[in-house]
Amino acid sequence: MHTPAPIPPVSGDPQRLSKAVAALRSCSRREAEQLIVEGWVRVDGQCVDLPQARVGAGQRVEIDPQAHLQPIVPVTFLLHKPAGMAAEAVLDLLGEAQRWSGDASGVRTSQTHRRGLKALLPLPTEASGLCVLSQDLRVVRKLTEEAAWVEQELIAETLGERLSDGLERLCHGLVRDGRPLPPARVSWQSETRLRFAVKGIPPESIAWMCEQVGLKLCALRRLRIGRIAMAGLPPGQWRCLAVGERF
Repeated sequence: MHTPAPIPPVSGDPQRLSKAVAALRSCSRREAEQLIVEGWVRVDGQCVDLPQARVGAGQRVEIDPQAHLQPIVPVTFLLHKPAGMAAEAVLDLLGEAQRWSGDASGVRTSQTHRRGLKALLPLPTEASGLCVLSQDLRVVRKLTEEAAWVEQELIAETLGERLSDGLERLCHGLVRDGRPLPPARVSWQSETRLRFAVKGIPPESIAWMCEQVGLKLCALRRLRIGRIAMAGLPPGQWRCLAVGERF
């Protein structure tokens, strides 16, 4: 950080931080706002990421000497939603404190990346696992218009007696509302745990599917969407989709 210098007041009145940064950096107001929201600016030693914040006479405005404007590109967040969290509350997980230390995407996020996010393939409140929030229109299209062809892998914890034809019916023998469900790949992972690999079947249908073969769904966790797996992402934390990763 360079030696801080006071920003001279305009007519003795407080001014927008973006105006102060533009004067200090000799750049446009738009570039100044981007520097601020990306976390490169401090006021009196504290990071301030609100361009509309006001600074007054004698306050010190500093710009990190390493500051550089990165291209504004849409971002996709991958989150591990805990069980019991409503889909609309997932946005609350996107603080920097919840960013996974194993995130190797190299994406420097800012407030800009938290605007206009679309929640894609949301999980039921009682379920846990991989969730996706994205600004990227390519990702949004893939997980909406083409969602029926994207495989989801889920683990279901169940109670109940195994029926001899249960797996067969789960794989390609169930009809709901007069329509056969798409084929599924279902296998027992343990005495109580079923693995589902499904396309065109939303996670909220898994409880109904289990009921049709005499099982009660106790817990549901999504491990994978397409080619993107949750891997070691801890509950309540997030990472960014890296360049080159595809669903």
